[in-house]
Amino acid sequence: MHGHPLRYVEGLPQPGRALVMGVLNVTPDSFSDGGRYADTERAVAHARRLVADGADLVDVGGESTRPGAQRPSADEELERVVPVVATLAREGIPVSVDTMRAQVAEAAVGAGAVLVNDVSGGLADDAMFATVARLDVPYVLMHWRAHSTEMQRHTAYDDVVEDVFAELGERVREAGRAGITHSIAIDPGIGFSKTTAQNWELLRRVERFHDLGHPVLVATSRKRFLGELLAGADGERPPAERDAATAATTTLAATAGAWCVRVHDVRSSADAVRVAARWGG
Repeated sequence: MHGHPLRYVEGLPQPGRALVMGVLNVTPDSFSDGGRYADTERAVAHARRLVADGADLVDVGGESTRPGAQRPSADEELERVVPVVATLAREGIPVSVDTMRAQVAEAAVGAGAVLVNDVSGGLADDAMFATVARLDVPYVLMHWRAHSTEMQRHTAYDDVVEDVFAELGERVREAGRAGITHSIAIDPGIGFSKTTAQNWELLRRVERFHDLGHPVLVATSRKRFLGELLAGADGERPPAERDAATAATTTLAATAGAWCVRVHDVRSSADAVRVAARWGG
């Protein structure tokens, strides 16, 4: 049993436990907090709160990736993201940018972001790999098959863990060929083109992903498969009431050697990663 990350991303904090990435959605339509932090001032205040609660990184995203979400224009996404990133970076808060667009990644890194978190693993924008290689920042590459509007039509796998492993491996090799060398983390993409049963299978066997030789990020926070698990007589548990279950998955992921968890409720997961690290000795 680990409890400590098996691998860290070079150039980012290495605290002897899994890192906690706090989610900051600057979108009008994200599934769990859409519209709440859409203006810069409120977004920055929320980011400070995430850091006070124990976030090691704040992940700023201007495009919702909930199932069915429509994409904003590149200009809209830039307008939402760059002012927030710039303000947080000036305050010394470590920021990652959650984007599928090379142009947004470049502008955000220019504004001070220290990490690019691309849920499409470079598939949504042909320029992404070359851009990240040139910017020379760490890159999170997620398993992805299609945009949110249609991703749940792409859930056919022979063995979900081995297929996701193979598809991620191919993307990692592509990234390497594009010149992104040392600083890639991988994310199995819980909830993206996956059924509920497949999400649980990925989590149960998440250690397999260490065999790709890169730090592993796990993002389960408030996702639908937890809502289904916790469903009551009146249906699915709503997103805002899935934080205790999320913290439980954080504990399990950290115990399995994950490098980082990406969560909305930072405080509970910041506690959980410390418990997991102490448990793992």
